Amino acid sequence: MALVPPCGVPPVRPVTLDAGGIPLSGLLALPAQPVPRAVLVALHGSGMSAGYFDSRARPGLSLLELAAAQGYAVLALDRPGYGASAAALPEGQDLAGQTATLLAALEGFVRGRELGAGLFLVAHSGGGRIALAAAAAARGPLVPLGVDLSGLGRRWAVRPWQPDGPDLPGSWRRYWGALRFYPPGAFRLGQDLLRPVPAVEARETLWWPEMYPAVAAGVGVPVRFTFAEQEQWWRHDGEALEELLTPLTGASTEVARQAHAGHNISLGWAARTYHLRVLSFLEECLLARDTAVGRVATGSDRDLKKVDADLT
Repeated sequence: MALVPPCGVPPVRPVTLDAGGIPLSGLLALPAQPVPRAVLVALHGSGMSAGYFDSRARPGLSLLELAAAQGYAVLALDRPGYGASAAALPEGQDLAGQTATLLAALEGFVRGRELGAGLFLVAHSGGGRIALAAAAAARGPLVPLGVDLSGLGRRWAVRPWQPDGPDLPGSWRRYWGALRFYPPGAFRLGQDLLRPVPAVEARETLWWPEMYPAVAAGVGVPVRFTFAEQEQWWRHDGEALEELLTPLTGASTEVARQAHAGHNISLGWAARTYHLRVLSFLEECLLARDTAVGRVATGSDRDLKKVDADLT
């Protein structure tokens, strides 16, 4: 018999998706109602795992539990080269390969499943590269409503031969920032989330600033970037932000700052605040879609037009 979490907290369970013969493991949280309002797909950063979005340091910090309680389904995946796919992909995959594998897994996941309004991508750090590439390449029901990114920019704040990876000397502070940003136990629990960075991914990370414009040009959905107060991997000054946003010619964009946080926002005290803002951005994406000019008229639209005609 499955254990029911206390106080009606939505359960989080492990899942494994098939991506053309490559298993992708992860975590799934479902809302109480049979049809979710939408499905959030969460992608962790380099050297992490799906549990990044399911912090257990304190109640209320988990994105999976919070979003499911608000009526959304959340699928947090171990990216290709991590988790269950590590044995099949010991060197990992490049950006194109990870994108294709992710979309193959999601194609199977959405088949015959109620998605509500559709998919919405949430990603941290290196996972943001895959999220943007997937948003550009997706077709049909896989096209996301929007993309919410944290811990990802375009211009390095460190020397380019210092790629991200929690196992690299001197990188600890860049990932976590001030100790006061994290509840007691967060670092111990965080150690359980760490994974080796696949070699192919680690090498390609260095070239992201050069790869970014081509990826960004293909994105046609709203994108929001969040930079922590002590983000130390990426520059987020005015000049750097202009270089980041300019290539997103087909997307509406937004930039946010998260106070009281380091690079690993979803593992700190600020996690709940940030995750609520993620859901707020999703709500804005839904609002923009529902009120878009030129959409097919519904019955309610016709009723409103009749009221307008009666009043004039």
